[in-house]
Amino acid sequence: MTVTSSCPPSEGSSPLPTPLFSAPSTPETERDEDCFDLALAALPAVSAATAQYILVTGGLGYIGSHTALELLKAGYNVLLVDNLSNSYEEVYDRIVRAAKQHYEREGRGRQCPQAELACMDYRDSQAMRTLLATHARGSNTDEEGDAASRIPPRSNITGVIHFAAYKEVHDSLRNPLKYYQNNISGLVDFVALLDEHDIKTFIFSSSANVYGTLSATHRTLREEHCVHRPEAYYSADGQELVAVEQGCTGITNPYGRTKFFGEAILSDLAASDPSWTIIGLRYFNPVGCDASGLLAEDPRGTPSNLVPVVVKVLTGELPELSIYGDDWTTPDGTAIRDFIHVSDVARGHIAALAAAQEGRVVEPFRTFNLGTGCGHSVAEVVATMEHISHQAIPRRTADRRPGDVESCVAIADRAAVELGWKAERSLQDACRDLWNHLHAEGRLSGTAIKS
Repeated sequence: MTVTSSCPPSEGSSPLPTPLFSAPSTPETERDEDCFDLALAALPAVSAATAQYILVTGGLGYIGSHTALELLKAGYNVLLVDNLSNSYEEVYDRIVRAAKQHYEREGRGRQCPQAELACMDYRDSQAMRTLLATHARGSNTDEEGDAASRIPPRSNITGVIHFAAYKEVHDSLRNPLKYYQNNISGLVDFVALLDEHDIKTFIFSSSANVYGTLSATHRTLREEHCVHRPEAYYSADGQELVAVEQGCTGITNPYGRTKFFGEAILSDLAASDPSWTIIGLRYFNPVGCDASGLLAEDPRGTPSNLVPVVVKVLTGELPELSIYGDDWTTPDGTAIRDFIHVSDVARGHIAALAAAQEGRVVEPFRTFNLGTGCGHSVAEVVATMEHISHQAIPRRTADRRPGDVESCVAIADRAAVELGWKAERSLQDACRDLWNHLHAEGRLSGTAIKS
């Protein structure tokens, strides 16, 4: 069994017992028994009859947990769903603790909103249907009471942010069906279930991987380089143009294709039913961690992304860092990426959600890049982390990996204009926050760095 649990109720909330749900049997998922013990210790939840929630799938993962924290800071109640296949239940406690610290420091008397956790697989439609039913305000019928023409119950869940996806590029090359089953089949069933409950504000976790090898011909990437139907935009000199070439070529891995197909499915859904508001956020390379030091990237298994590997080298868990290729046509020969602070990415989801709920999204389906617009090479990232930590990072050069591209940098003007969002933190900020997290966790002997 899994449970939903919550932090202390907001002012004016009504306590209710914590509901229990059945979990799917997922062989890949290592379940944390502490999650089940919460049934005895869970604090009262906000009344499902009054509170409004944002549902976050994959809410204990790296970006999901940081977004959950930013939602709480912004005043939203959150309902987190996670099957713990690549995360840990204790992250929930860290989210709540960081949110409480924020409100104690900056809340000006405001109460911390609710955070609830349901340990389940978002693909388990029966468990998800039960969960959604606990957040329904009651079903309605038409004026004549015809049960056959039942109106969907109004939900207290006013928006969904969907992170629950497998995301390792190189794992996707080895296990493509795993990615298509979870990232595509699961997505289709999930949005169909949301449609049943009339929950039609949906923020989709996409990726710059949808641009494929376009980065080889475009120094920077804008949303119009990958569209799912004709889309108007303005050039740098203010000329109105229309992107008519739909689709994208050169996606180099199954993970990227699942994100492209996911966008295409959601675009078709929004075109068929404009009552949906769907936003696809294409992030580039999230790094760093929340400045509180309580949250960070901590996947199960061996990471393949650059910064988590650097961390394992710094903590002595790995002997050295492998740099895949030093013969790219870049200034120092290493690949270039748009590294963006994860807290900026999280804030991008808040900006997208606000725009969707306030009716400021210009089309039923809209994509946005989340990046800094500034590329850094792998060698630059390593040098920055060495500078922050005052430690040398042992490294070796390895062959390029299948699926890698030379450069991938965002143009994020659309998010600035339409969402009022832009990245605020630097690569140095990300490395400093990560170093301070490692210091706070006692994983190394260095000194914390002040802002």
